[in-house]
Amino acid sequence: MTKAKFPILNRDLNWLYFNGRVLQEAADERNPLLERLKFLGIFSNNRDEFFRVRVATLNRMLKMEHMPYDNPVNAKKTLKDIGDLVQVQEREFVRAYDHIVSELENHNIFIINENQLTESQGKSVLKYFHEQVRAFLFPIMISNLKDISTLRDKSIYLAVKLGRKDKALKENYALIELPTKVVSRFYILPAEGDKRYIMLLDDIIRYCLSEIFSIFGYNSFSAYTVKITRDAEIDIDTDVSKSFLEVMKESLKQRRRGIPVRFVYDKSIPDDLLKTITKRLEITKDDPIRGGGRYHNFKDFMGFPNLGHKELEYGPLVPLTNKDLPVNRSILSSIRQKDIMLHYPYQSFQYIIDLLREASIDPKVRSIKMTIYRAARNSNVINALINAARNGKFVTVFMELQARFDEEANILWTGRLREEGVKVIHSIPGFKVHCKLLLIRRKERNTNFYYSFIGTGNFNEDTAKIYSDMSLLTSNQKICADVDSAFHLMEENYRPYKFKTLIVAPFSMRNFFIKMLNNEIRYAKKGKEAWAIIKLNSLVDEIMIRKLYKASQAGVKIQLIVRGICTLVPGAPEISENIEAISIVDRFLEHARVIVFANGGDPQYFITSADWMVRNFDNRIEVATPVYDPGIREQLKAILDIQLKDNVKARLLYPGHVNEYKHTDGPPVRSQQEIYNYFERQMTIDH
Repeated sequence: MTKAKFPILNRDLNWLYFNGRVLQEAADERNPLLERLKFLGIFSNNRDEFFRVRVATLNRMLKMEHMPYDNPVNAKKTLKDIGDLVQVQEREFVRAYDHIVSELENHNIFIINENQLTESQGKSVLKYFHEQVRAFLFPIMISNLKDISTLRDKSIYLAVKLGRKDKALKENYALIELPTKVVSRFYILPAEGDKRYIMLLDDIIRYCLSEIFSIFGYNSFSAYTVKITRDAEIDIDTDVSKSFLEVMKESLKQRRRGIPVRFVYDKSIPDDLLKTITKRLEITKDDPIRGGGRYHNFKDFMGFPNLGHKELEYGPLVPLTNKDLPVNRSILSSIRQKDIMLHYPYQSFQYIIDLLREASIDPKVRSIKMTIYRAARNSNVINALINAARNGKFVTVFMELQARFDEEANILWTGRLREEGVKVIHSIPGFKVHCKLLLIRRKERNTNFYYSFIGTGNFNEDTAKIYSDMSLLTSNQKICADVDSAFHLMEENYRPYKFKTLIVAPFSMRNFFIKMLNNEIRYAKKGKEAWAIIKLNSLVDEIMIRKLYKASQAGVKIQLIVRGICTLVPGAPEISENIEAISIVDRFLEHARVIVFANGGDPQYFITSADWMVRNFDNRIEVATPVYDPGIREQLKAILDIQLKDNVKARLLYPGHVNEYKHTDGPPVRSQQEIYNYFERQMTIDH
């Protein structure tokens, strides 16, 4: 079969299908109401980032007269298809929101606007406005706008129409940025009996417009939301006379002036106001411009307040203890005895903080090395590393400055770490370090002994509460030696090393997994056990997809669990009949990458930081590690089996059935809850 006959789906539309699964969670009445609101916020935030990154990239492609390489993507058609699908999803979004608001009213929770206030509520809003809001409002008269660069990305504005009822003043127009970084988007009004009322900041400002503009003689006001989304790609200067830190700082300033990729407005805005804004901002009918609803930036709804209704949110899933890490016992000594796997958020990320704390004060620990891609807002990981440096340890941090949307935070962390004597290394332009590694060197019996951490997710205690990830803690000296080599590779400008256990991109990862699939093909042709279970966030790399198709044709049974983009077509006659594919979107974001090969009856297990995408294989430092411990292998197989049986939150990825819930006979299996129950049972059995 020729290359052309292998079907490859459009990655951008596939990403929108993934976000459609998030939207399904907002509409799923099995989920608590406030959790459904949060999913609307996640959907909205995801879509904004999609425009900032993917739509921006397609716009750039469209403007290039000659593509620098053979690119199969038809940018113009893809942008049209995106626009069509976004409109469909927007209608679904509005329906979901309206339904949730109606359901909240059944619980005596009312979201009201400026036209629905009682006299006493109006007084409360006015008082709140003067005490908490007004100081942060800085209106801009539209006639004074220089250009579109005045409007900030990620912000929303009220476009205000000013007038006098007696027409004594000429109509005027202004813009007010909503100060959501310093003022909550939601104001809880005083309760009235058992009824609770919530008002959005947008409507508070609308109600109080006269408090801002009446001094200029206006007495007629109306306000409508507008929003700009900008290209978030960073053009990195290649000036060798500058440090990479300096280059990134300058590039981030350019992002604030990125080309707009979308202008959204309240569709009820008067024509004269819309024309005035678009003319002043030099937005034409050919630009991406779209009418929408009254409210935007629904990402803020991820922080919608709970007014004492515990039943409207998920009940707590208290992180479980790990049976291999007893309380009040040295974590390093436990790792010395056996390999340990941590599973977040089912088990606590606090073990990693405790490990770093122990290493920072252990007199025998000489050095700590760590990669950081995204850290928590108030990172105890960073604090632990600083404490280690203060305790005289040699601490090295590889800080990735190109972690999209975390660049500024990582620049700040760089400064803080260096002030405390931590050695901080940065990557080179166009090349990211995405692997999650920790290496502790300890002097034992006059010899250096190493302890390693290899994970699928970031050293981030915030996301560890909502991202499903895995981390291997090991003192296997062969693995540790490879982790040490990986750090040397980063410190020495990516000089290739030979790795004996780890699989490292961009040097060998794609070829390694091709080799493993080739092994399965050979086993299948010999009539032996041949299968693979592949759990990823995204499956896009065409070379790997073609290899999966060939494996399927050879009789290899392949089960895919792909949370996000999957451009492979499962179940296609004579191409992928032996490939099954599902996606699970639920309470926690599925982030772990786990790959298992039958290997002729001796299954081989791997966890990795890498998805199967071109960027992960070719443009990033990524690490996959084999899992040798039989007990951990048993855990991984149990988790994968549970997920493959999910018939509550699993969706099919088959053409014509994309995002259709998977239904099977038998009792319901909601995999995330079942995995929690599995670890809970393990604790009981152990004790």
